[in-house]
Amino acid sequence: MILEEMPGTARHDREMAIQAKRNLSKTTDPVERLRLKCLARGSAGIKGLGRVFRIMDDDNSRTLDFKEFVKGLNDYAMMIDKEEAQEIFRIFDKDGSGTIDFDEFLVTLRPPMSNARKEIIMQAFRKLDKTGDGVITIEDLRGVYNAKHHPKYQNGDWTEDQVFRAFLDNFDSPYDKDGKVTTEEFMNYYAGVSASIDTDVYFIIMMKNAWKL
Repeated sequence: MILEEMPGTARHDREMAIQAKRNLSKTTDPVERLRLKCLARGSAGIKGLGRVFRIMDDDNSRTLDFKEFVKGLNDYAMMIDKEEAQEIFRIFDKDGSGTIDFDEFLVTLRPPMSNARKEIIMQAFRKLDKTGDGVITIEDLRGVYNAKHHPKYQNGDWTEDQVFRAFLDNFDSPYDKDGKVTTEEFMNYYAGVSASIDTDVYFIIMMKNAWKL
């Protein structure tokens, strides 16, 4: 399999961002508005917000109080007024404890996907995760991909490892690229792509073609 630019993603990203901005003016649901604001940044938008929250979670509690929640939104330059932020927080703080579980928050924020889409995404993940440890690394890619056809490898700009790393960075979060892609990151990435594709059939065809499944 040849490693070229990620299949269809740049174009889908642009279309999705435009669509998200358009839909923002039509919706008043605060959670949907936050979702669209993230998607307006492309398919890694939600994942990026997740990373901001993770960095703020100093005590590894995987929860956020309202102050942290607002600070996270501000750090990520999400322009949301306090009332709307409070409303979103209340929706996620189901037990009224004054904290929200941010894994649950991110899963809810992810655009909903059918099981058929989730299954094909997991098929692609398992194909790439050669070692089967639930994380895709450069080592995994060596077994699946030939980097030598990549234009930047051919003209001497990049080493083989740089080709692989650039590929992994597609899926990794914009703020913390560690060269490892987890199931969650892969799923988040494709939830973004999925949001720009209307039918399951087209999404599945795109994934099968992209990953030779």
